[in-house]
Amino acid sequence: MSSESAQQTYNKLDLLKLMYTSREGDRREGVLLRQSKGWFHVGGMGHESLAAIGTLMDRDDYLFGYYRDRAIMLAKGLTNQQLARAYFAKRDSSSGGRQMPGHYSSRELNIWSVCTPTGGGLLPACGAAWAMKLEGKQNCVVGSIGDASCRQGEFYEAVALAVERQLPIVFVVEDNRYGISSLTDHVNPFRMGIFADEIGTVMLDARHPDRVFEAAGPALEKARAGGGPTILHCELDRLCDHTSSDDQRVYRSEEEIAEMFTHDPIDLLAADLIEAGEITADEWENTKQEIDAQVDRDYLEAQEFEDPRPEEVLDHLLGPPPTPEPPPIEGGRKWRIVDALNATFRHGLETSDRYVFFGQDIEDPKGGVFGLTKGLSATFPERVFNSPLAEATICGVAVGMACYGMRPLFELQFVDFVGAGWNQISQNLATVRWRSFDDWPCPAVIYAPYGAYLPGGSLWHSQANESLFAHVPGLRVVIPSTPEDCAGLMWTAMHADDPTIFLIPKHRFRQQLDVPAELPAVPFGKAAVRREGNDVTLVTWGNCVELAYEAADCLAAECLIEVIDLRTIVPWDRETVAASLAKTGRLVVVQEDAESCSAGQMIITEMTGNQESWESFLSAPQLVSRADVHIGFNPIYEYAALPSTDDVIAAVRRTMED
Repeated sequence: MSSESAQQTYNKLDLLKLMYTSREGDRREGVLLRQSKGWFHVGGMGHESLAAIGTLMDRDDYLFGYYRDRAIMLAKGLTNQQLARAYFAKRDSSSGGRQMPGHYSSRELNIWSVCTPTGGGLLPACGAAWAMKLEGKQNCVVGSIGDASCRQGEFYEAVALAVERQLPIVFVVEDNRYGISSLTDHVNPFRMGIFADEIGTVMLDARHPDRVFEAAGPALEKARAGGGPTILHCELDRLCDHTSSDDQRVYRSEEEIAEMFTHDPIDLLAADLIEAGEITADEWENTKQEIDAQVDRDYLEAQEFEDPRPEEVLDHLLGPPPTPEPPPIEGGRKWRIVDALNATFRHGLETSDRYVFFGQDIEDPKGGVFGLTKGLSATFPERVFNSPLAEATICGVAVGMACYGMRPLFELQFVDFVGAGWNQISQNLATVRWRSFDDWPCPAVIYAPYGAYLPGGSLWHSQANESLFAHVPGLRVVIPSTPEDCAGLMWTAMHADDPTIFLIPKHRFRQQLDVPAELPAVPFGKAAVRREGNDVTLVTWGNCVELAYEAADCLAAECLIEVIDLRTIVPWDRETVAASLAKTGRLVVVQEDAESCSAGQMIITEMTGNQESWESFLSAPQLVSRADVHIGFNPIYEYAALPSTDDVIAAVRRTMED
C-alpha cells in the first residue's frame, strides 16, 4: 500500500470513533468484572492512538502484538464483538476460550496469537518477516512490545537479527513508563541511550494519533521497500491499572494520575476535530452514546455464545499425523547417520522451496560441527544460513517462519544449549496451535545432536534430556538410532504440520551400518522390534540400543531378550510394548537420560498402571538409567554416571529371579 493510498484511509473522525470503541470496550469489561461476569481484564486505555498504525497496514501485513493493542487490533480488522467473545472466553473466540482477554489472534487477518511472556512475540515476528523477504513479498511485519520488556534478551536478539538480515519489520515500543508498579525510566534502554540512531529508532510522543501516523507511514514503507527495520519508541500513558489484579493508586499519586488524563489521546483528537469544525461537541456526545449502546449490545450478544466444551480440552495439541513416505535414501548398502540425514535434507531442498535451514556453523565449508549440512549451502545458498550464537533466535524465528507457512529445519549445535531457546520452545512452539484453537499450525523441526558415550564432552556436550521436551504438550519428540530410521523419521517430520524435536544420538553418528534393501515409511509413534525374544522385553532408544544388543548377546544362553527400539518418545508405542510384555511377562527399560521424572519412569508407570498390562508382569519392572547427576569431563566420571552393559545385564537377571 503506497503512502498516498494509506493517506486516503486516514479518516480522523473514523479513527476517533474506533479509538473510543476500544476505550468503551475496556470500560465495559471492567464493569463486567466487578459484576463477577468474567475472570480477568487487561486494558489498553491510553494506547488507543496507536490504532493509526493499523490504518497503515495491508491485509497481507502481519501483526505480532501485545496485550495493550486492543485499538490496533480493531484497526487491523477485528470486531468489538470478537473481542467481547474473547473476554468471556467463549468457544467461538480467537482462542476457543484458551487465552486470557487481550491475547488477540486471527489467521484470516494475519494477527499472530499473542503470548503472555513479555517480548516473546518479537523473534517469531522476525521469522515471519524473513519468510516474507525470502518469498519476495512487498509486505511487512509490525511487532509491538511494552517498555519494560525491552530488557528481555529476546528483544535485543530480535533487533539484531532484523538489522543483520534487513528484515521488513517495524518494532513498536509502547513506553508508558511502568512495568506493573515499577517505574522504568532508569532501566529503559532507549532512555538510557543504548540504541543508536543508525538502526532506525524514531522517538515520538505518541499521545496524538497524527504523530503516530506521520512516523509509522514512512517506517512501514521503508520496510516494504527493502530498507530494513525501524523502531518506533512511542511515549504513552497507561490510563488504567496494569490489569484487573492491580491498583495503580498504590504506587502512583493522585496528581500523577490526574496529569496523565490531561493528554488523553481520545480527548486530544476529539478537541482537534471540534476545533476544525468536523464535528460539534454535541455531535460527539451523541456519537459516544451510540458507540456505548453498540458496545453494550456486543457484550450482551457475546455473553450468549457457547462456552468451551470440556471434552475438547485435548483437541488441537497436535494436528493429524502426516502420512509417512519411504525415506529418500538408497537401501541395500551401508550408511552413516550423518550421511543419511544429509541426503534427506538435500532431497527436501531439491523438491520444495519451503524448506529453510538455519543454525550455527551450518554453512559450507564447515557444514555444521558434525557435517550434517555439508554441501547444502553451496548448492542452496538462498535457503541454508548460518545463525548467530543465539538459541532463542534459532527457536523463535523457527516459530514465526513456520506459522507464516515455511518449513524451517533449524539446528541446535548441541541439545545441551537448548536452555537459551527454552522460552520459545515451551511457550510458543509447543502452544501456538492449541492456544489459537487450531488457527496457527507450526510445522517446524528443531534438530540437535544428543547424548554421551563420547568421552570429553563434559556437562554441555553430553546431555540426554528428552524428558524435558516430553513434558511439554504440543511437541513430538523423536530419537532414532539407525540411518534408515533417521532418514525415515526426518522425512516424516519434514511433512508434519506440527513441531518436531529431533534428537540424533551422537555416539552412532559416524558408524557404518547396514541398511536393508527395502526402506518402508516410518510413522511417528511406531516402535521397531529389533530382536525377537520370549523371556524379557527390553525397551530402549538412541545410544542405548547398543547396550541392549550387547546385553542380549551376553545373555543368549540364559534368556531370549526382545529388544524394542522406541524411536519416538512422544508419541510412544504403548501397543508394541504391551504386546511384548504380554508375551514375556518381564520389562526392562534402558535410557541415557537422568532417572527422575523421565521417559523410562513414564513407560513403567503406564505399564503398571494399566490393569491389562499389570496382569502380564511376572516380576517387578526395572529401569536402567543415568543417575541424577551431570556428565563430567574425565571419562571416568562420564562412564560412572551412564548406564553400562553390565547394568543392563544385572537388571535383566533381576527380572528372571522371580
